Amino acid sequence: MFAERLKAALEAAGYEARPSVLEREFNLRYWGKPITFQAVRRWLRGDSIPSQDKLQVLARWLLVDPHHLRYGSSSAYTVSEPSASWDVSSTSEERQLLSLYRELPAAQRKVVREIIETFAKVHPPASGRND
Repeated sequence: MFAERLKAALEAAGYEARPSVLEREFNLRYWGKPITFQAVRRWLRGDSIPSQDKLQVLARWLLVDPHHLRYGSSSAYTVSEPSASWDVSSTSEERQLLSLYRELPAAQRKVVREIIETFAKVHPPASGRND
């Protein structure tokens, strides 16, 4: 059933449920060793389920609950992350940048993300800082 949920999540996110598409898009988002075409084909056929770190990447990318993706039903007890401050009060400039970012091809989004993460590592935000 994992394969069916994965296919449904791909299609709901606007992607074709094909191994070549899944391999390309997953590897753009995964920071570990790239996954092979054969591995994603096994995921889509239901022959295997990805490891937890890969499942987390899939869930974040496809905007689905990782527990639901793996097991199919919501758990009675869920843990959720607190809302980030930008979820509550983003500026028009931030919304515009996010909109532009989402329009970029996946490879360019990956480059932008890497740049931002590099800056964040060098200049970690001070708590309560809004600049």
